[in-house]
Amino acid sequence: MSDRAIAFLAKKRVPLGFVTTIVALVLARPTWSTWRMGLLVALAGEAIRVWAAGHLEKGREVTSSGPYRWTGHPLYVGSSILALGVVIAARSVPLAVLAALYMGATITAAIRTEEAFLRRAFGDTYDRYQQSRGLGAVARSAKAAHSSRRFSLERAMRNREYRAALGVLVGFALLALKAMLPI
Repeated sequence: MSDRAIAFLAKKRVPLGFVTTIVALVLARPTWSTWRMGLLVALAGEAIRVWAAGHLEKGREVTSSGPYRWTGHPLYVGSSILALGVVIAARSVPLAVLAALYMGATITAAIRTEEAFLRRAFGDTYDRYQQSRGLGAVARSAKAAHSSRRFSLERAMRNREYRAALGVLVGFALLALKAMLPI
């Protein structure tokens, strides 16, 4: 994929997400059983996102506490799990394919763009962080102890994670409505 395409997907992933959401609602064929199961999975994904957002100081430092000890992109891991929950709830194979394409393309683009920014902004600090995640658990624990910080709900709110949480609530309310009134 070209650098221009990557930059476009990274920049437009939220508006593209709204379009994908509308298509998802059209394709969805939820039952109460799939809705409940999907909601549990989506809430687990959102919990990971809240946990990550509560440790993140966007653009100010390389964060290595909380879930950042294990993965460089826990917000995207949480988003992927959340999307899986929506797919389960919606009970639609075409939606599963669309969600996989959307998530694969936009998250890959966002990660590449974000990593390039972090490398420019933090240089060797970011490179060392990336290398430390590839080491064993002992090295990760030592690194985490060096730069640990406690989870902060205030920090998660500053990072606007409430928007994703609200999106989950609205999305699952619409899926519930569709389960009640199959259209």
